[in-house]
Amino acid sequence: MVSRPTCRVRRISRLGVEAAAVRLRRLCRGIWVCRCKRSAPPERIGFQRDPCLFRIHRERNAGGAGGDRSSLREARVRIYSADSEENLRARKLLKDWTGEGFLTKEQRERLDKETVVELRTTNIFLRIVLFVFTVLCVAAAVGLFFELFLSHAREQTIGAFLLVFAVGSYAAAEALVSGTRFYRHGIEEALTACSVAFLCVGMFTAFFGSYTARPLEWIALAGGAALSLWIWHRFGLWYGFLAAMIFAIFLPADWTSSASVKHVLVAAFYAIGLACISAVRTRHRFDFLDGEYSLAEALLWLGIYLAINLKLSSLDSLSHFGELGIRDYSEFSKPFYWTTWVLTWALPPLILARGIRSKDRFVMGVGAITAVLTLVTNKPYLGWERHTWDPMLLGILLIGIALYLRRWLARMPGGVRRGFTAARLSGKDKQWMNVASPALGLVSAQAVTSGAQASSAGSPFGGGASGGGGASGNF
Repeated sequence: MVSRPTCRVRRISRLGVEAAAVRLRRLCRGIWVCRCKRSAPPERIGFQRDPCLFRIHRERNAGGAGGDRSSLREARVRIYSADSEENLRARKLLKDWTGEGFLTKEQRERLDKETVVELRTTNIFLRIVLFVFTVLCVAAAVGLFFELFLSHAREQTIGAFLLVFAVGSYAAAEALVSGTRFYRHGIEEALTACSVAFLCVGMFTAFFGSYTARPLEWIALAGGAALSLWIWHRFGLWYGFLAAMIFAIFLPADWTSSASVKHVLVAAFYAIGLACISAVRTRHRFDFLDGEYSLAEALLWLGIYLAINLKLSSLDSLSHFGELGIRDYSEFSKPFYWTTWVLTWALPPLILARGIRSKDRFVMGVGAITAVLTLVTNKPYLGWERHTWDPMLLGILLIGIALYLRRWLARMPGGVRRGFTAARLSGKDKQWMNVASPALGLVSAQAVTSGAQASSAGSPFGGGASGGGGASGNF
């Protein structure tokens, strides 16, 4: 393999000046190079300042693969094959396009034959039921085991067995997916979640139960974060990444007592993760992994903003598993306080620019959310008085921005401006609206009912007797 122009490969054996260059770009999922690479002879060091790897030859002017050198082999970490996940993604797109009228049923049937998927999936409702049922079964089985065999055991023994159950739960998830090809089926997801819970509780109980070991409790949290990241990368479960971000919130509690340092450390964790995700995502811009990395990047942007905005986050309360509430902001120095205020105004435009440039809906959505949160928390930051009509003014502002953007996009031919349009192109938007509308209706109806019941408690029409009209009451 070579990634150089033709002029750079002219000294390779059996290749002349006229040899065509072969360039491989965006090589996915890693390469393992077995054993050590032989060093170049002294007379060839000047020509091997930037050596390349070849499929059979380990270095330039070297012989074939032998006992001390071997060929390259590709390593894959995800439990599902790339073809299966790509075909599953293609089938979802075909279903969406057929529902929108972009494809006919005949075209979809013909394309379905080319995207055969051996993975077993289910609907979201059965998935939730299987998840809850599996968690209950695992918890009941573990509880019964401790009740029968370890009812009077020490904490270290209980913690050791919990670690064993963590290994068993994860192994069962791996075996279940490998044997039955479950994909987002709820059962394997519950087993991986139980493995994370057993690992954290087991490490806390087995190694950090004593008072002297309390300062090292962050090791258990780091283990939970590492396992959650592995599950996200191995099974593609997005909430595994979210769980790792939540674990990262509690890590600085054992390192420092300064609230400012805690906020900075959490924001630094998320920033490092954002840099890693951005570097890896460029290689998967047009495959099925782009959606997962898009959601991960959006969550990291949101986490950075929440860690910086002092009016929204309360890391001290979270570190003690308390409720969020009003805190004394005098513990923050004035330079740090006003720096976070400046960052709350600087981050939303940066996130929006990143999402618009990459045409990423998740990142653009997080940019819009952070912009609204900045407007909401601006008065508390400055110490200004808040009024009851502030939400109304904010709603009018958001409606005005939405109408302006819609008209601005509609001015161009076809209603498309640089790849953006206000028209609905996917049935997913309709599905989200169908789910959100009943939920909003239930919340609104509950609020109206509660208000009506409260207002009717002191009604003067409650003392009526037979005959109606409240004739014998206070009417």
